Amino acid sequence: MKKLFWLMVCCVVLVPGTVLAQGPDEMMEIESADVDVMSGGQAYASYLAAPADGGPYPGIVLIHSFRGLEEGYRTMTDQFAAQGFVVLAVGWQTFEQSPADATVEQLLRDSITYLGERDDVDTARLGLTGFCAGGRYTMLFLPQIEEFGAGVAWYGFPYGGDTPPADVLDQLAAPMLIIHGTADSPSPIADIYQYATALDTAGKDFELKIYAGEPHGFMLADSQLRTDEVAQDAFDEMVSYFQRKLG
Repeated sequence: MKKLFWLMVCCVVLVPGTVLAQGPDEMMEIESADVDVMSGGQAYASYLAAPADGGPYPGIVLIHSFRGLEEGYRTMTDQFAAQGFVVLAVGWQTFEQSPADATVEQLLRDSITYLGERDDVDTARLGLTGFCAGGRYTMLFLPQIEEFGAGVAWYGFPYGGDTPPADVLDQLAAPMLIIHGTADSPSPIADIYQYATALDTAGKDFELKIYAGEPHGFMLADSQLRTDEVAQDAFDEMVSYFQRKLG
């Protein structure tokens, strides 16, 4: 299997702004709404954004961090959809702050079913992305849910949880992008380098983007999506990766 391993260390001066946005010619008009995803007989309060017309488009399941479906993730979901994706930010903490891995796995599978019921989603082009705990879930379930054709794991925990994602990396068939900061205390960068080395040794298709001096959860500040150069670059890396890998 093809191997792809690269590292970029980025160090920038943060510049305040008002919106994380692309040029107007690159954005699509979108529709968004609060939605319920049924799983295990319960309705998980989630958020969906999609291009207003056309399709079918690639579908993305977005897993928010341990701090919940904050406003910043809704903003990101909108901006992600404006790039030509149907994005479902699934509210996995609706009923429990720390659900069992099996519960989250079933919710992800039911999220795929939810997207598959939409005429504007191409179910042959599905991606998974997640942040913090969602990054761990991306690392854990991308190898186990074959419907996902690519994944982007943000500051995840490859050696955390009852089943560490590193324990199932041998099952990984889809390409994965890992995004992390060097100042991440909860998930030390050394663990990410170790995980990347294991992926490389196993011949997996992955990419690694590292941001110098960035802490855990760096895409959000005070529950809002950051608007500086680092946030824009990281967002663009995710969008570009899914465009390349999902077509």
